[in-house]
Amino acid sequence: MTLKSRKTRLMTGEMEIVCIGNELLIGKIANTNAQWMSRRAALLGITVRRITVVPDEIEDIATAIREAMQRRAKFIITTGGLGPTFDDKTLQGLSKALNRRLEVNKEALKMVREKYEAYLHNGKTENGDLTPPRVKMATIPEGTKPVPNPIGTAPAVLAETDAAFIVSLPGVPREMEAIFDETVAPMLKEASRDVSFYEKSIYADKIMESNIAPMIDQVMRDNPLIYIKSHPRGMENRPHLEIHLSLRASYGDRAEERLERAASQLAHLITQQGGKVVTGISPAE
Repeated sequence: MTLKSRKTRLMTGEMEIVCIGNELLIGKIANTNAQWMSRRAALLGITVRRITVVPDEIEDIATAIREAMQRRAKFIITTGGLGPTFDDKTLQGLSKALNRRLEVNKEALKMVREKYEAYLHNGKTENGDLTPPRVKMATIPEGTKPVPNPIGTAPAVLAETDAAFIVSLPGVPREMEAIFDETVAPMLKEASRDVSFYEKSIYADKIMESNIAPMIDQVMRDNPLIYIKSHPRGMENRPHLEIHLSLRASYGDRAEERLERAASQLAHLITQQGGKVVTGISPAE
């Protein structure tokens, strides 16, 4: 696929995240990868529609990817399951979802070889040979591209279909974040074009969330581009609420002005009902 044709396909689209690992489903580790990626995507102007967690089973992985494709997600990002052990099955699942056979990819094998040569040189391993578990990390579905891992060993994998870009990232957070920022983020930014994510928070005391609910409804009716969500931070007998306002808008679309107008309207309604609006803005990262 040429760069020009790829750019033509990178139109504003939605994203789904598939997190893979038994450790997530038994609560051994928190799913921080999903939170980090969805936040990054939002700030890049991309809407994340679904986050799915599946076990280290080929059929479950394949089904999750297929279903995301059927929902017409433009970007499908998987995380976890790229390593050398028996339970690292993401690429087998991707292979089944795409109906493409697995093959040892020369470019991926070169990446893995160079990593172990460096480990051997630096005294991090006594054996730099390409053992079967190491070759496993370079065995990817045909027609896909390995993506360098600047921190760890296992390459990420990029697959393109007629309707979607599928990127399989490592589960180790530092590795996932590095590859995401280097490879995925530029694709998302290009897809979102001039759309950005804007947000603002106001904080309210001395008023219950149930009393604020109709006020939020009114402000959202009056400001149809704004999404408003309340987040209780206190207790029922001592309420403290963060009220988060957000929208996606094009550059020059007076997004900050729209947010400020909606926030001011909501603050006025809260004050009218005896609540206290607390100073404090939560800017986008």
